[in-house]
Amino acid sequence: MSRTVSAWVTAGEDVLGAVGPFPVDVPWWQEVEPVVTRLEDLLGVPVLVLRLLTVDGDGGRDGHATYHVEALERPARGLLERRPLDDGLLTRDSGLRTPWARAASLRELLDWAASAAEAAGRPVTGRVQQRRTWNLAALFRLPTARGPVWLKATPHFAADEAAVVTAFARVDPALVPTLLGQGDRRILMEHVPGEDCWDASAGTVTAAMQPFVAAQAALASNRPAGLRDGRTSVLATRVDALLDGPVAAELTPQEIAVTRELTVRWFQLAECGLPDTVVHGDFHPGNWRSDGGRPVVMDFADAYWGNPVVDGLRAHDFLHERVRATAARAWAEAWIAHVPESDPVRALRLAEPLAELINAVRYQEFLDGIEPSERPYHEGDPAAAIRKAVRSVRHPSPFLTDLSLPRRGAGASTEFLRARRRPLGRRRPSPEDRPTDDLRRFHADTAPLHPRRRVGGPAFAWRPADLPYR
Repeated sequence: MSRTVSAWVTAGEDVLGAVGPFPVDVPWWQEVEPVVTRLEDLLGVPVLVLRLLTVDGDGGRDGHATYHVEALERPARGLLERRPLDDGLLTRDSGLRTPWARAASLRELLDWAASAAEAAGRPVTGRVQQRRTWNLAALFRLPTARGPVWLKATPHFAADEAAVVTAFARVDPALVPTLLGQGDRRILMEHVPGEDCWDASAGTVTAAMQPFVAAQAALASNRPAGLRDGRTSVLATRVDALLDGPVAAELTPQEIAVTRELTVRWFQLAECGLPDTVVHGDFHPGNWRSDGGRPVVMDFADAYWGNPVVDGLRAHDFLHERVRATAARAWAEAWIAHVPESDPVRALRLAEPLAELINAVRYQEFLDGIEPSERPYHEGDPAAAIRKAVRSVRHPSPFLTDLSLPRRGAGASTEFLRARRRPLGRRRPSPEDRPTDDLRRFHADTAPLHPRRRVGGPAFAWRPADLPYR
């Protein structure tokens, strides 16, 4: 199935009419470059897509999408149709609307980018090309005499990308894009040559993992100002709140029970000795870019401060099976090299379902932060991520369960009762280090339910078998 498109076209306060449907060859709703190209061919004037109005479809792709489009010049008469218009479809404003979904704010954004490019010695030499627009970002390509530069704008719930990129650049400038300008929720970036690494080879995976982990290890004592708190104790509380909210209506009682039983893993994850640091949050190969050399890491809008295991698992989910074992090993070996007393292998196993719960929390943040017409992009995603977490308890990835590395200083990590932040002493390898025991404990069909009680604050599902010592 492919995407078909219709558009309601405005010019300032005037509604000029509608056009479509017509097909475009890219199925994803947020990819608006082919929409702009087709509309400019039809209307003979430059246009910009402001936002999604309605969509007949799901999953972020295919179906029929209707957009609000702003014409920068008035098209000739007769090219647009007068059609019945739902009351308020174009005029009703939402307090959650992104700035780039409003014509005046979008013009201001593009003017800022042109000024920033000029100040960086890269004056714009032609038409700005709109590449992508949706509730999570707007992306534009600006031509200059020395090659293109890129404008990216992000919503209020995104991380401050400029601050995160700057933090990584201080450690390893080649790891991230070069910033040419920055402002409130907007950055201007130098073009990164090459292609996105969706079909990454084993060599590319290793070349991405090792320097990124090295940079995260170096940043473990330097939290960027304003970076949101995603430490394990905070995430455990947010997952708990998510299950107490409307998403519970989309889940079965068993799915909720199994998810609550996972609470103890947050504490076990803290025992693995990985430091809190800057987490990318969406570290998949589509956010790596390479021209054959070491990949550059892009898109830090989901960054936060917390346990870095999520980045190792996010890459794992998107890679071809032939390189998943390589990715897990490269990530784990890199962390052992920088934190010898850590146990990244156990962290990967413990966090496989937790990573999906983190995704569920983030998807709910998307839904809470966007206007109603954009909700089809993410509707149902929190519940789907929770179900994926439950499935991974029953059927953990063999690339993680089969992973084994010699540990330096095995048994030397210090356990912490996270609710009290009190060291409990040295530990010896326990049965919980074995994935088979972990499966027995949390298997959806066999794990007994236990009443929740408060441990130093938030409600966590503790039971005697979960405590480090008895």
